[in-house]
Amino acid sequence: MLVGYCDSDWSGCEDDMRSTSGYAFHLGSVVFSWASVKQSCVALSTAEAEYISAAEATAQAVWLRFVLSDFGEEQVEATQIFCDNTSAIAITKNHVHHHKTRHINRRFHFIRDALQNGEIDLLYYRTGEQNADIFTKALARDWFEYVRSKLGVISAKHLEGSVKV
Repeated sequence: MLVGYCDSDWSGCEDDMRSTSGYAFHLGSVVFSWASVKQSCVALSTAEAEYISAAEATAQAVWLRFVLSDFGEEQVEATQIFCDNTSAIAITKNHVHHHKTRHINRRFHFIRDALQNGEIDLLYYRTGEQNADIFTKALARDWFEYVRSKLGVISAKHLEGSVKV
């Protein structure tokens, strides 16, 4: 089953005050799609930055579902995308919050359609256990190594001697 994790920093770039979105998608135990990109607009709150990050992860999830169906691996159930911001999840799931998000670029609101169509399900995942943290913020060495291992990435020093030249 395809599972995603998304995260963002808020106003992480001191030059233009734009946030960075990060996401990673697992298929089984393998991470096979990830990104770390600067957001195209300035977010006015952490909830907005996370909402935009979740929308970008949703776009990737919809595309990955399409690709998987081309390989005969159609995802019937919704792709779970984990986010560590309850406000961003509430904005997505409750249209009453729309008056608070009128200023957000309309292209990010398609996340609501994907949720209603059963393509994705945006769920809460506790801060500090978020795989996507590695794409959006500086981490302490031990936490960096832990998240890196959860993503299945190994240090280059562990490869030494494993390939004959």
